[in-house]
Amino acid sequence: MNVQLIGLIHMLRKLSNEQKVGIWKRIAYDLEMPSRNRRVVNVYSLSKCTKENENVIIPGKVLGTGMIDHKVTVAAFEFSEGARKKIISAKGTCMHINDMMQKNPKGQNLRIIG
Repeated sequence: MNVQLIGLIHMLRKLSNEQKVGIWKRIAYDLEMPSRNRRVVNVYSLSKCTKENENVIIPGKVLGTGMIDHKVTVAAFEFSEGARKKIISAKGTCMHINDMMQKNPKGQNLRIIG
């Protein structure tokens, strides 16, 4: 495991205990899995499973296969360059899980995809 990932897992567990919110603990649990078992989501799946202006979190990587036609805020551990370009071109937002933790510490109106 890399140092950045270990630090993120620690911060997720700490925030979960401080805010008494289970979603951050679930994300930490998912990120602790071996990299071959982590979630991988394509842009096509984001388009199919989300609605306009929805906030989603992916405890893994977002890949660029497919197209998206609506605005969505996506927080993930990693993005491929193609996925980032497609989400931004649809007027969406890509952010790291750290940024979502700071923006929404209570974890309200978030959905886990993958």
